[in-house]
Amino acid sequence: MSEPGNGWAAALTEAAHPSWSRRAGAGRALAPHADVPEAARALAALLLDAEDTAVTRRTAHALTRAGGVAAARLLSVAVTEADDNQADWIRTGVQDALEDRPTGVPALRAACRQLTRSPEEAVRRGAGAILAWTEPTGR
Repeated sequence: MSEPGNGWAAALTEAAHPSWSRRAGAGRALAPHADVPEAARALAALLLDAEDTAVTRRTAHALTRAGGVAAARLLSVAVTEADDNQADWIRTGVQDALEDRPTGVPALRAACRQLTRSPEEAVRRGAGAILAWTEPTGR
């Protein structure tokens, strides 16, 4: 489990800020701590931000760059809970992050393959969708 740093508590507060840019910044700050329950709850809410899709996109981007199974799980669940517009922005954030850092594709795919064996249907379905997005012919 990751250990929260100095700005971690502030980022939790920022996740509920009225300003979209502050919420997006919170997503970036919290993404490396996706395995911490408090951060995971805030990140899940940011992925499904009802006010601004930029928050959704930037949080998905940050989680993809952070990597790991916990981040992939949050993305997977969000994909299944999102409306079509939010799901499109999650996909855009994931794909943008992978274009920035193509070496992250194998790690994300490995995490999603692991998640396709989850006992939770939403996790399995979302992980399958992300695997489809990251197919070499789908990018």
